[in-house]
Amino acid sequence: MRWQEFEEEVRRICEAHDFSTKFRCVFKDEEGRAEIDVVAERYGIVLCFDAKLYSASRYRASQLRREAEKHRRRCERFSALIGKRAIPVVVSFIDDSLRFHSGCIIVPYHSLNEFLTNLHFYLAEFGFL
Repeated sequence: MRWQEFEEEVRRICEAHDFSTKFRCVFKDEEGRAEIDVVAERYGIVLCFDAKLYSASRYRASQLRREAEKHRRRCERFSALIGKRAIPVVVSFIDDSLRFHSGCIIVPYHSLNEFLTNLHFYLAEFGFL
């Protein structure tokens, strides 16, 4: 699977859970241009997904933590533009047992359906509700 296909799969799963989606959402603010892979909204909840398709050979938890921090900041900028809270979520193809870092939810790809099915539980668990 290529990274583009992985992003598309994340969007497809969100749509299967009745989210309206924006794909590869590019925005610009005073800090410059940024992109969010998938913006999914349902019932006033805005999830911003960053899809990470790392191979087992180059994937490391420290890299995922850095990406989570960057994605959280990107979502803060996006929130300011849209006037709604954008919840940062990194979907990782490989499960490294990280679930939350620096204000960003981390979901292994194989758990994405379960995460979206039980979304309110997870949002409450991580302090978003």
